[in-house]
Amino acid sequence: MTEKEKRDNQELYDGNYNEEMMKEREKAKDLCFEYNLIKPSNRKEREQLIKKIFAKTGENILVESSFQCDYGYNIFVGENFYMNHNGVILDAAKVEFGDNVFIAPNCGFYTAGHPIDVEQRNKGLEYAKPIKVGDNVWIGGNVVVLPGVTIGNNCVIGAGSVVVKDIPDNSIAVGNPCKVIKQINK
Repeated sequence: MTEKEKRDNQELYDGNYNEEMMKEREKAKDLCFEYNLIKPSNRKEREQLIKKIFAKTGENILVESSFQCDYGYNIFVGENFYMNHNGVILDAAKVEFGDNVFIAPNCGFYTAGHPIDVEQRNKGLEYAKPIKVGDNVWIGGNVVVLPGVTIGNNCVIGAGSVVVKDIPDNSIAVGNPCKVIKQINK
């Protein structure tokens, strides 16, 4: 089994020293570097390049500079997607955003994790678990979403939260660790 196959099966894999994955990350980081140098007023060029970086996008999306990702090909975004400045998506596994998702500055979505066992960690082993964000979600500034988390539809995640477990539909959730504090009634 290849390291990528191990990664895609959510098993421990060598992502640090695997030549193929290193080249894929380098390509994505070069594209992000290029994207971050495009003038904000040149929206058409920015839109074309971000659509080249991401696996799938809706028509109406805007990602502010600076933006960083690991691979790009594992990022799927819907319609009316907005990510403010300093967004980071570590997409070793699939990261899906639904329609009408608004993300404040300095947010990170991290699919990668590392073993607790020091010997495994020092070998460069890691794992990756997908992240999914539903439709109509607002994520406040400085939020971190960790591997394997699903955020349901119609949610608000408060600023500064660290989301370590799933958040159900129609929830307002805040804190570290992030917890539901209120259900949103329609």
